[in-house]
Amino acid sequence: MQYLKMSDQDLAGKRVMIRLDLNVPITDGQVVSDARIRAALPTVQQAHDAGAAVILLSHLGRPTEGKPEPDYSLAPVAEHLSTLLGLEVPLFETWLDGIDISPGQVVLCENVRFNRGETTDSEELARRMAALCDVFVMDAFGTAHRAHASTHGVARFAAIACAGPLLSSELEALGQALADPTRPLVAIVGGAKVSTKLTVLEALAERVDRLIVGGGIANTFIAAAGYPVGRSLYEPDMLGVARDLAESTDVPLPQDVVVAEEISADAAATIRPVTEVRDQERIVDIGPATAALYSQALAAAGTIVWNGPMGVFEYDHFGAGTRRIAEAVANSPAFSIAGGGDTLAALEKYRLADRMSYVSTGGGAFLEFLKGGTLPAIAVLESRAA
Repeated sequence: MQYLKMSDQDLAGKRVMIRLDLNVPITDGQVVSDARIRAALPTVQQAHDAGAAVILLSHLGRPTEGKPEPDYSLAPVAEHLSTLLGLEVPLFETWLDGIDISPGQVVLCENVRFNRGETTDSEELARRMAALCDVFVMDAFGTAHRAHASTHGVARFAAIACAGPLLSSELEALGQALADPTRPLVAIVGGAKVSTKLTVLEALAERVDRLIVGGGIANTFIAAAGYPVGRSLYEPDMLGVARDLAESTDVPLPQDVVVAEEISADAAATIRPVTEVRDQERIVDIGPATAALYSQALAAAGTIVWNGPMGVFEYDHFGAGTRRIAEAVANSPAFSIAGGGDTLAALEKYRLADRMSYVSTGGGAFLEFLKGGTLPAIAVLESRAA
């Protein structure tokens, strides 16, 4: 994978436009979690210190395209970014017709999705963005699977288009995990439905030495093996697919599971052998024997890719399995990469994120990469470097 890198460019005196992922939760005009902003700081600081005039782009939420909505304004992000950087980062509400900025300054442009044509990758809009900069830097991996004007189109027309430090490190980590992994390669895939991650499961089945499944996905595999799942979430029409996947790679089934008659904060949790789930019960987690078995496999792994929890970890009494798996990944000597919103939420809850080899910032982009799909924003950078 060949592409230009921001670190190799002469940015002094240049107008450098950086597409970041500053899509953070905001409540009552205040940033609630600034993890993505903090992740972007080194990139912004590097460009600023190099003497560039730094123009930042991002989306926030899902406003109606072409219609500015106050609830989706990046104003709180600009204020928070100013505090973290220790310099004023003004928000430019109207910016497509020109930006008054000098080297050494940093500005944030209002939500790119306020512009008509952003999500349809309008060539006209992309050309207007490209005309504002000397160098375009794509550093928002979480949006790399989308061909939008601010992620893909602008890279086609900017004088120079390159990858930022965050994007570069993300691609290097994913490449290490999937392109040239240390064996055994173990993938952990959790989630509600086999159907939504079918292409990911099929792609991983061809690459991995062991595929550990959790959540509703595991329930479908349990049912496919002929065991009762009671009232658990599973997909009857995916049983054949689950059997085929289990035949093509090593997919260990849970030995025991945690069940409950309802999913709530005060529901009783019971551990049962996987063969003894009752009609009125729902599977909400893997049991301790299963967690121990999976932990052994993870301890012996050379590479681990993790996307999705083992169960309903949001409730502590249904979260022991996910916690044990998170601890096993953290304790394993393997190179580990974790991604996906629920996975990151679990790592934050158990304070284990800093013990992963790499934590991916992408959700949909992470899954697209796992299944071997094309990421438009990466493909265009490769084409520009050719």
